Amino acid sequence: MTIAPKAPRKLSMKQRYQALTRDLDWEPSYVSREEMFPYLEFEGIKIHDWSKWEDPFRLTVDAYCKYQAEKDKRLYAVLDGFAQGQGHLSLTDANYLNAMKIFLQGIAPNEYNAHRNFAYLARHLGGPGPRFAALCQSIDEMRHTQTEVHTLSNYNKYYSGFHNFSQQHDRVWYLSVPKSFFEDALSAGPFEFLIAIGFSFEYLLTNLLFVPFMSGASFNGDLPTMTFGFSAQSDESRHMTLGLEAIKFLLEQDEANVPIVQAWIDKWFWRGYRVTGLVAQMLDYMLPRKVMSWKEAFELYFEQQMMQGLFQDLAFYGITPPKHVEDAIGEKEILSHQVYWILYQFSHAASFTTSVPNDEHMEWLSKTYPETFEKHFKPLWDKEKRNIENGGRHFVRGLPQLCQVCQIPMGFTEPGDPTTICQRESEYNGEKFQTCSNGCQWIFEREPEKYVQAWLPVHQIYQGNCGGPTLPDVLQWYGLQDGDNGEYLGSVDERNWTKWHAEAPISEPAPTEPAPTA
Repeated sequence: MTIAPKAPRKLSMKQRYQALTRDLDWEPSYVSREEMFPYLEFEGIKIHDWSKWEDPFRLTVDAYCKYQAEKDKRLYAVLDGFAQGQGHLSLTDANYLNAMKIFLQGIAPNEYNAHRNFAYLARHLGGPGPRFAALCQSIDEMRHTQTEVHTLSNYNKYYSGFHNFSQQHDRVWYLSVPKSFFEDALSAGPFEFLIAIGFSFEYLLTNLLFVPFMSGASFNGDLPTMTFGFSAQSDESRHMTLGLEAIKFLLEQDEANVPIVQAWIDKWFWRGYRVTGLVAQMLDYMLPRKVMSWKEAFELYFEQQMMQGLFQDLAFYGITPPKHVEDAIGEKEILSHQVYWILYQFSHAASFTTSVPNDEHMEWLSKTYPETFEKHFKPLWDKEKRNIENGGRHFVRGLPQLCQVCQIPMGFTEPGDPTTICQRESEYNGEKFQTCSNGCQWIFEREPEKYVQAWLPVHQIYQGNCGGPTLPDVLQWYGLQDGDNGEYLGSVDERNWTKWHAEAPISEPAPTEPAPTA
């Protein structure tokens, strides 16, 4: 009598994850670990036991790919239906698309930059757990790049400013703000990159960046962007959790890591906060139908969730709230107004349009910012309305001074004084450098060798590296076309929007619920 062999026992998901991310690892025999992982030492971080890394999601490749494929099927079904049904006419206003142009130009290429560096981490981190987590996030970031481009490509058929986002990301002045942030992180070491993107950007700032964008899309009839937001939200939640795991892992490995990580948190909080200024003005000025103000978003997602939650937990490890956080909290009443006024003055050299808030909009701003708008910003817009009524429109024809670190024109004000422009000066090797705030000055003086090399658009124009000496030369080098920029009212987009609705009027979309928070 023969006994049939037992069928091999199927591994559980946890066991498969263990086999994939731990059991396939090996110790090098013909090279040293220092040669195999050459970038782990120079930042001063000490890792004693890579096996202590805990990935809370424990994804395997097959489960990950099936999960993402299902999400892509749902997303592309929505994109096809929206395109076939002329869904772009269901938007509340074509002016809304200015926010999406900034998103496409500033975020999608940097998703790809994040993909590149997480692939680098997947090779050069010393433990199998974090290497596999970085690999999954690298694939996520590539997928986000592709789905964002596909989602917004439909609008390129009808509206200006979407056609050349990749070239514009590398060249246009206001896009140097997010570009410099990511290139600062890309040129750092592996552990600083983990803190810059995995923790400070993904955990501290993702809600401020993505949730208001997707909620705004929902409120303004942009079904594809809202659907992309839902599709990406589960990925972002995983990235946030992995970012938190990364910082706890570093802090638990050695006490000597604590001051290094603290300095990185201080730096990358402020760098990321300056980038979110673009989101602040979008919420308060570029969305025809408002979902929440910048002040409300900042109070909810940063002050309540981060300051009162996360940093109280991290205090156990000796981590304190970021340096200059009080300056950021003090700016919540004025940040969006200052950033939009900068963009308004220079939109003749941008791929989007800007306009003066109408009476209803200014009433909303007055109610939302009762302490600052009526006193400091409404007089500015009232003056500009009179200027336009008399046949003028305020554009700055010169070139602004830029902050050496965040690369935003110097339009921010002194802490506690919204009437005085803030300007800080530092000297390095006999040369003077200007920064826009205490935070940017501290970052510059901590690593001056790095920031003296910044590619500043204004400096490059003066040096003749941007197509030529005239504005038309620079705009051609940017890749901008007629109709991309200037004032919204009377623009190509506005004229087409009015014409299409006159020929095929459709009902206004019903307000939808904002996207859920991460």
